[in-house]
Amino acid sequence: MTAERPEDALTARELYRFFRAGEEETPALRGVSLRVRRGETVAVVGPSGSGKSTLLACLAGLDEPSGGEVRVAGVRISHRPESERARLRAQHVGVLLQSRNLLPHLSALDNVRLAQSAVRGRPAASAGRLLERVGLGHRAQALPRQLSGGELARAGLAVALANDPAVLLADEPTGELDGDTERLVLELLRDRAADGCAVLVVTHSGQAVRIADRVIELHDGQVREGTSRPEEVADVRG
Repeated sequence: MTAERPEDALTARELYRFFRAGEEETPALRGVSLRVRRGETVAVVGPSGSGKSTLLACLAGLDEPSGGEVRVAGVRISHRPESERARLRAQHVGVLLQSRNLLPHLSALDNVRLAQSAVRGRPAASAGRLLERVGLGHRAQALPRQLSGGELARAGLAVALANDPAVLLADEPTGELDGDTERLVLELLRDRAADGCAVLVVTHSGQAVRIADRVIELHDGQVREGTSRPEEVADVRG
């Protein structure tokens, strides 16, 4: 991969990740490099077990790569103590996980407020305003168990956007949603990219692939060369 460019919000260089079980070592990532520009939406696809979720965890600083490095907004997030990674993640990265990123005992509003409390200074938008942006202003006081699947996805997105991140990473954000709700969530992701955020989505969804500017295919922990445009990806199931 060439040197980092000013428009790059997220770069990964030669990422390796090995998992050890007894005497055996299994490679989950094998030399993955990528970049996502500000305002760009990238979809990561591939069969189950290809390393997609491991890649996202390393990009977010939730896991440490065994080799290589990750930079977000020009700052190295990999190979640092967990406390430093957490601080950088709170400042620069929004993460939307399959299991959603909501604490069950807090309302939607308080979940967003909690995320904002991790960063010093006044947030760019109030928690209430963020919920309004995702169409949940009227559900601000609801607990996660009181929200529908689509509302949970949108509340999780509000939490991911709590600190106006430079990078938004989403792991199967529409996996359990009906068609109309999936389109709404994908529109919200594209709107975020239009505001200058770098968006990377790990997905099996054809709809999510179609809203992407580029597609990265993973197979056996490596980037498959030769496919980069959404219209070239015929089948993302796995």
